[in-house]
Amino acid sequence: MTYTFSPLGDKAVMIKCGSAIGQQEYEKVMKASRRLEQVEEDWLIEIVPSFASIAVFYDPVQLDWPHKDGQSPYETARMRLEDILSDRQGTESKKERFMEIPVCYGGELGPDLAYVAHYHKLSEEEVIELHASGEYVVYMLGFAPGFPYMGGMKKEIATPRKETPRLKIPSRSVGIAGEQTGIYPIESPGGWQLIGRTPYSLFLPDKEPPALLQAGDQIKFNPISYEEYLSLGGEHS
Repeated sequence: MTYTFSPLGDKAVMIKCGSAIGQQEYEKVMKASRRLEQVEEDWLIEIVPSFASIAVFYDPVQLDWPHKDGQSPYETARMRLEDILSDRQGTESKKERFMEIPVCYGGELGPDLAYVAHYHKLSEEEVIELHASGEYVVYMLGFAPGFPYMGGMKKEIATPRKETPRLKIPSRSVGIAGEQTGIYPIESPGGWQLIGRTPYSLFLPDKEPPALLQAGDQIKFNPISYEEYLSLGGEHS
């Protein structure tokens, strides 16, 4: 398995696992991330997986550096990472997490559901059925704390972002952007098409880890009524 390494600032290495977004690249990212997560060395600070790459942050002071040959901290980190990823003795298996996320679709909680239905010449019920029948994988977290970018949405409901983003999107809103779906963990601006809202909190700052979802999680959306949404702790505003 081959990787491409490049510097990311003066304290990080970017490991590219491919140039596209797809299942093969995802599996390669997850396999490498799991191998790196097993390493218990002081120089390795943080591992951040994304769609087709991994950012590895390191502490130059903790590396075995400087070397007599004038090797830079980046070169030292890169060589160590190459050794780690080439070690086939490391355990790569990790139990995948499956989670059902309840969603109340449409109405004031999903103001763009009607637009998505009209865009694809579908009924709102058909959009809900297609969205809830998908099998999703969290490819990465980003944009906002705990925001999951999920792959696996059906192309029949892939919808472009809004031309003019909203200045304020309520936390827990479920949206569509292109062929991706995601959930806003906190109130923030954004341009995704909002089709519903979950009563679950995705960003829990007092927990460890603070994000409810993690890269690699498998997700299923479960449609619920507005009454069920409120009973599970959902907020109307």
